[in-house]
Amino acid sequence: MDFVVIIPARLASTRLPNKVLHAIAGEPMLAHVCRAARASAAAEVIVATDSEAVADAARVAGVTACMTRADHSCGTDRIAEVAIQRGWGDETIVVNVQADEPLMPPELIDQVAAALEADTEAAIATACTPIRDAEAFHNPNIVKVVATPAGRAVYFSRAPIPFHRDSGNTEFEAGAFRHLGIYAYRTGALKRFSAAAPGALERIESLEQLRAYELNLPIALVQAKAVPGPGVDTPGDIALVEALMAAGTSSERDDD
Repeated sequence: MDFVVIIPARLASTRLPNKVLHAIAGEPMLAHVCRAARASAAAEVIVATDSEAVADAARVAGVTACMTRADHSCGTDRIAEVAIQRGWGDETIVVNVQADEPLMPPELIDQVAAALEADTEAAIATACTPIRDAEAFHNPNIVKVVATPAGRAVYFSRAPIPFHRDSGNTEFEAGAFRHLGIYAYRTGALKRFSAAAPGALERIESLEQLRAYELNLPIALVQAKAVPGPGVDTPGDIALVEALMAAGTSSERDDD
């Protein structure tokens, strides 16, 4: 299996300034993400950024830094610029690992890359995990996904889906899945995705992955064998991540 990991990393962050360089357990958060990516089977790990400070941190972490434009509205556009700069062919597989996921399991990176390689008709691959409780099911900040029996994503939503007609979704129903924000792209699909304007559904739900749905780009969906620990958006998240690292419980097994 041959694939590349790109970590899009901007310095600006509204809720936590300089987030990707914020110290976690004595190292910049970006260093933890780079370490996870380097532990995967990726042929190369690249940090895509518009910040020299972030690029320097990437090099210290032992990965390649690629400078990109400052006007990108999302990380996907940033990784598309790298793919264009590098001149990769349309079948090159690129895994997008978020820079605020210091507890990303390397095996999940490998899993989504392998899923895309195996499904030759898919344009994108991503992952999910079962939702275990009603609070998560009804939380709009937790994105839900439904899929075909063959493992293709059908729809993503902040709403509780699938909706149980008879109970009116007043009680939690087993069989719901939470989407995990990691993606593998074929470079051709990545370029097409980045070149397209957000569609109506993407704007309504504020979910970038619905652009792929509206572009009719097939998405392979796998149930994660290892689920990432929490991402980082606030100082409280940093304390939680440090506690999980200290306890050695940075990811959750999900083999059932």
